[in-house]
Amino acid sequence: MPFKYQLGFIFRRYALLIALLLPVSAAADTWQLQAGAQDSGMAHQALAFLPNEIWIHSGDTITWTFPAGENHTVSFLALGQVRPSRLAGCPGVPNGVTPDFSVFDGTTCVNSGLLANTSGSASPPTYSVVFPAPGNFKLVCLAHPNMTAVIHVLVSATPLPHDQAFYYSEAQQQRARLLSSATIGFAPNHSSSKEVIAGVGHIAGNGGGTQTVSVMRFEDATKVIHVGDTVEWTTEEAVTSHTITFGPEPSLLQQIPPSANVTTDPDGARHAYISSPSDAVHSGFITQAPQDRIGLAQAPLSATRFRVTFTQPGIYHYICVLHDQLGMVGEIVVMAQ
Repeated sequence: MPFKYQLGFIFRRYALLIALLLPVSAAADTWQLQAGAQDSGMAHQALAFLPNEIWIHSGDTITWTFPAGENHTVSFLALGQVRPSRLAGCPGVPNGVTPDFSVFDGTTCVNSGLLANTSGSASPPTYSVVFPAPGNFKLVCLAHPNMTAVIHVLVSATPLPHDQAFYYSEAQQQRARLLSSATIGFAPNHSSSKEVIAGVGHIAGNGGGTQTVSVMRFEDATKVIHVGDTVEWTTEEAVTSHTITFGPEPSLLQQIPPSANVTTDPDGARHAYISSPSDAVHSGFITQAPQDRIGLAQAPLSATRFRVTFTQPGIYHYICVLHDQLGMVGEIVVMAQ
């Protein structure tokens, strides 16, 4: 055998021996999960990561798809970081949004920004995060306080309990359970014929955190009343905020506080008077107070009721500025006495 062929044979044998002796590092995987879900009419919204618990290896990537019309974020906060608002996001980065395929190891903030499939596209937005270090990390949505998940990142030598097919199946089961339960046991509780329910929702818990479901609608959204009557909107929503807004839609920064023509009644309800369909009146966020936690000051009561007295006849259209794109709209028909 010529020397060059002998040399090549020896090299291949030693290369094979070295390959067999060296530890094999598994290739990193990319896992597919989901942020949010909705029914065909967009009224029922699962404000949940689906599924909301997963075991992966260090070095793996998770890609979340955003199929629903409601906004969500994929956000990981640094240990001890104060939770920012949905608009502020991560401090020190443009618009509070970190790039796609950001790396999270528990020491820095990662945030997708608000993402939604508002157009109903067959290719909804996605956001991916890389996890280089072992640990157990909490995932939150900055738009919905009770939408959480946990990511268990294990060293590569540790066997994983589930594969991607399991997580696909679990996501479908959780989605179906949440959306089907949206109205079970949540019949609107009207105290008068002039009351509108501004959203219905509840919280569900499991080993991965909390998942929530909401009915993004005004129940009995159309009312026929007379001049001088007062309509009251009351939230039965435990998980997200809504607004009652007449006239032009306020900017993002103006959505939280009520408009200047809104006052407060002695019982804490907000109240406005409207005399023309062109009047601009905005309730601000109508929402439940956050749950109290040991070691923190008790949260004050929040505004859960909004009243409007109509002083002139006309047809008055209103929306929830947060969810009108989902169909959360209504109208008040005011008849002359």
